[in-house]
Amino acid sequence: MLESGVKAPEIVLNDKDGNEVKLSDFTGKKVVYFYPKDNTPGCSKQACAFRDSFKEYSELGVTIIGISKDSELSHIRFAVKYELPFILLSDPELKAIQAYDVWQEKKMYGKPYMGVVRTTYLIDENGMIEKVWNKVKPDKNASEILEYLKGK
Repeated sequence: MLESGVKAPEIVLNDKDGNEVKLSDFTGKKVVYFYPKDNTPGCSKQACAFRDSFKEYSELGVTIIGISKDSELSHIRFAVKYELPFILLSDPELKAIQAYDVWQEKKMYGKPYMGVVRTTYLIDENGMIEKVWNKVKPDKNASEILEYLKGK
């Protein structure tokens, strides 16, 4: 897991519409969150929480960027189904996922497998990791970050 105070690795991935998106294209603060899979219960809760807080994030100058290894087509379906107004990036080759060290061993029914650990990085206007939330709770993550941003 990357830590606060280090330079955020550059991301160059396609969004759900096939447009190339670079982390360095953004100014101001950004939230980049990694999630395991589109249309799963936890990931849907997390995405909807960010959706419901989208206006507050925008007012604070924060860009929400969700990243998973799902395809662009999967992201389109996910965004349409839940009316997600923020950027979803597709990382099927695990470039950003591995650069941000969120591809880790997990267990299901006691059996180990590799997967994305739900993690949120707040990246500041200088491209530095300001804060890290790891193994986040899907329904609490968006509000935790807002509390942090508002200084609560």
